[in-house]
Amino acid sequence: MEKRRAPRRKEFAARTWSKLVAFEKRHALLPDGARILAAVSGGPDSVCLAHWLSVQARKKDLTVRLLHVHHGLRGREADRDAASVSKLGRKLGLQVAIVRTDVKALAKARGLGLEEAGRKERYRLLAARARRGRFSAVATGHQLDDQAETVLLHLLRGTSLEGLGGMSPRRELAPRVSLIRPLLPLTREEVSDYLEVHGLESRQDRSNRDPKFTRNWVRREVLPLLEKRAPGVKERLAAVAEKVRAATGRT
Repeated sequence: MEKRRAPRRKEFAARTWSKLVAFEKRHALLPDGARILAAVSGGPDSVCLAHWLSVQARKKDLTVRLLHVHHGLRGREADRDAASVSKLGRKLGLQVAIVRTDVKALAKARGLGLEEAGRKERYRLLAARARRGRFSAVATGHQLDDQAETVLLHLLRGTSLEGLGGMSPRRELAPRVSLIRPLLPLTREEVSDYLEVHGLESRQDRSNRDPKFTRNWVRREVLPLLEKRAPGVKERLAAVAEKVRAATGRT
């Protein structure tokens, strides 16, 4: 396999960084003086998000805090994820909170799969912490590949026109708390470039490779096959989502 060339800083600034800046300005995601709570798992996307917000905090006088949700799964590996987020917070000069929950017990009690139970509990905890800490927004590290996967999943499961709009750059999470996604313009490869340019370490959750989860199957098998047959399909799916949101009045 051919080794991917490392991006140069000027090339990175002209491509990846400029995308983030333009996207943030377009959607007014980070107004001056805002209080932002960032969801950080320790994976590549959330590490990129934390660093981006730390830079913007200095430029825009933001208050940024990191929140890591420990799901009570994966034993010591999950403990190491939490430790890596604490280390990242120290490196970036950001306060970190670690919240523990028992997703397995919640899934059983609510009759949900682990993936769905974990997602619902993360958002519940993020919303509760944001309201308690008077944060105006919760930021997550969803990027363009995630958007393409979401649109495909909605198609596979059957969806309304609105469902094809995928994830919005901003939506209401709780009263007076927005959910924002500053990394939506970046591909997974560009996130990897970001980490390399800035010398940032991240962790990989092995459960993200398990094909029993439908999203993982779409991510690891379906999208690569589509991309091989029709290069650029991820960007086109994300563009469809943006057009649908515009047509339906979603932001």
